[in-house]
Amino acid sequence: MLFNSWIFPLFLAVVFVLYWATSRAGFRVQNVLLLVASYVFYGWWDYRFLSLIFISSSVDYVVGRWLGAATRTGFRRALLGLSLATNLGLLGFFKYFDFFVQSAAELLRSLGLHADPRTLNIVLPVGISFYTFQTLSYTIDIYRKRIGPTRDLIAFFAFVSFFPQLVAGPIERARSLLPQFLRPRRFDAQRATDGLRQILWGFFKKVVIADNVAGHVDTIFAMSPLYNGLTLYLGVVLFAFQIYCDFSGYSDIAIGTGRLFGFSLMRNFAYPYFSRNIAEFWRRWHISLSSWFRDYVYIPLGGSRAVMPRRILNVIVTFTVSGFWHGAEWTFVVWGLLHGLYYIPLMVGRSHKKHVDTPAEGRLLPGLREFGAIVLTFYATLIAWVFFRADSLPGAFSYVRRLLSFDLLSGGTIDLVAVQQVLGYIVVLVGVEWVQRHRQHALAIDGLSRPVRWIVYLSVALAVAFLGNFGEIEFIYFQF
Repeated sequence: MLFNSWIFPLFLAVVFVLYWATSRAGFRVQNVLLLVASYVFYGWWDYRFLSLIFISSSVDYVVGRWLGAATRTGFRRALLGLSLATNLGLLGFFKYFDFFVQSAAELLRSLGLHADPRTLNIVLPVGISFYTFQTLSYTIDIYRKRIGPTRDLIAFFAFVSFFPQLVAGPIERARSLLPQFLRPRRFDAQRATDGLRQILWGFFKKVVIADNVAGHVDTIFAMSPLYNGLTLYLGVVLFAFQIYCDFSGYSDIAIGTGRLFGFSLMRNFAYPYFSRNIAEFWRRWHISLSSWFRDYVYIPLGGSRAVMPRRILNVIVTFTVSGFWHGAEWTFVVWGLLHGLYYIPLMVGRSHKKHVDTPAEGRLLPGLREFGAIVLTFYATLIAWVFFRADSLPGAFSYVRRLLSFDLLSGGTIDLVAVQQVLGYIVVLVGVEWVQRHRQHALAIDGLSRPVRWIVYLSVALAVAFLGNFGEIEFIYFQF
């Protein structure tokens, strides 16, 4: 089920009413309702893949119970191995089987050997990368003795399948989200109101900006050889805001929906395009995933405790694996590797921990040096976004060569009149989020008077209603 589909508001309203109507029956009854609702939400797309969530949840629930009781190191490692093999095995089969077969065939053909790849054309289950990492955090943290196992089967299954963040995050840690299923929840009108505001801003970013930008991005990337360098720059800038508004819009809707049901989900985006270096960008972009790779890949590899050459290797491995997580294409691997290469000079120069404050703290505008750092960081992300968006590595390298050439005017241009409107939406977005950069989300405007707040809410709602693209375009990260 898509957030931007006609059925979702009806589904949400029904679940919301039933959920709070059963509050007196206790949180366990509410958990049952959430579990059923979450399975309906996911099964709306393809009910057959509910079996994958069920298998993953069942294995990790049992493994968690056994890990909590086990004392022998060898047995505990075997149990963790079972969880890893099950979850990563399912993920690897459905997401990467065709990729590895096709890559092997291409390698053999490049060596002059005959290769006839026979793939299964496997359909990628929506959200498998997200809920796999979420449930893995549970067994890994039990193995590390950071949390204890739960005995509440329904609560655990509801934690894994919680519908607001099931298919595109945030990727929650068990130690943060699971305890919320194990205690009573009371309706809080203030939190629910804030949730609705964040949902509204998420819809604005998704249907007004991301979905209206999508067509222009598709055109420019599909016909990139015909356009001049300036148009290609426009294409990648538009894509940068398309993917940001699409993904952060989903996160806003998910977090806001969680608040409606009394849950606190972690922040997933913190105005990343205002970052002053790449390290800060990754503290602000897809926070739940970047922190997951830090805790479960980078640190186990040795993290920052190792000597510098090993630290550099750890960074490269972590970013490359992160890129591969995004998709079974070499373009994603190069995208991750490129960000790792961006990160290394900061780490070597010991400046990767700078900029943990708000940009232009206490000032309306950044200073010249700070503004330059923001622009340079944004430019670096643009070059990397080309690889993320391109259909192939040769296409991506060709696109980047055109961007970096001295001749940016040779070739055709897209109809700029048609693009002006979406550029105006982006300008509004940047302006609003810059003013609100110290807030959790852009519509957190409690400091304004009530009439002014309602004028803002109504304006955003009208923009969504009259300017939004309601073609039910899937969220980009559904493919990951």
